[in-house]
Amino acid sequence: MNDKRLYTIIVHSENFAGLLNQVTAVFTRRQINIESLNVSASSIKGVHKYTITAWTDKDTIEKVTKQISKKIEVLQAHYFTDEEIYQHEIALYKLTTPVLEQNPEVSKIIRRHSARIVEVNQVFSIVEKNGMSEEITALYEELSMQGCVLQFVRSGRVAITTSCFERVSEFLANREAKYNSGQ
Repeated sequence: MNDKRLYTIIVHSENFAGLLNQVTAVFTRRQINIESLNVSASSIKGVHKYTITAWTDKDTIEKVTKQISKKIEVLQAHYFTDEEIYQHEIALYKLTTPVLEQNPEVSKIIRRHSARIVEVNQVFSIVEKNGMSEEITALYEELSMQGCVLQFVRSGRVAITTSCFERVSEFLANREAKYNSGQ
């Protein structure tokens, strides 16, 4: 069965230049489009976390994850379905302030979507929305219909799973123990 679905790959690595290029090359070689990519430092010193989403089938995501795991700088890579992780995005919407002030429907839309206005000046206003991808897109579509969106940007998915994180800590502790016993 080759049903495509959205998978999230979480990669923990040491912070080495060029690793992002190596990771994205795995997707390019298999002609898989990356839907979102988020890279940041993790709470473990010296370890970075890559959160990558892509639409593919289970067989392909397993192969991609194994290829990424083989990279020297990669501590671990695992794939997850949406049911196995907690994910979120953040989005910013730059709106024209005159339309926001003159059209009460815009404020109602913002409140209905549990978004918040974080900046207002004479020319533009900034609205922030945290949530699932579908919620962020829905707010964008409603605001666009009001003709007030000047710019729109979203973070891409961030995701967390405690079991994956615990494995990184365990891996680093074991590596440290091996290093110390070898001296």
